[in-house]
Amino acid sequence: QVQLVESGGGLVQAGGSLSLSCTISGRTISTYNMNWFRQAPGKERERVASITRSGYTTYYANSVKGRFTISRDNAKNSVNLQMNSLKPEDTAVYYCAASMVEGAYSYWGQGTQVTVSS
Repeated sequence: QVQLVESGGGLVQAGGSLSLSCTISGRTISTYNMNWFRQAPGKERERVASITRSGYTTYYANSVKGRFTISRDNAKNSVNLQMNSLKPEDTAVYYCAASMVEGAYSYWGQGTQVTVSS
């Protein structure tokens, strides 16, 4: 059974930083491209960042480019999202997801809440 578990969410003031981590069990993370999504109340789920199996290629939504950094540690079966210069509009539940191909997400975590106060 494959499970993704996120951690690291919390409450932070605007301008602050948080680091999210997602650990996979049941499979080797190197099998998958890894992705971070977020969903704010009343809004659609948004893909925030992605990283390929090798870690050589990354994607960032325009809204987070230059502030967020996705990285992976295949030896630790984990993917991380470093979030700097946080804004109140970054407030959302953040999810990690594993994919074999772009647009097809095989597994999802349960989500972790990030709240940025102004």
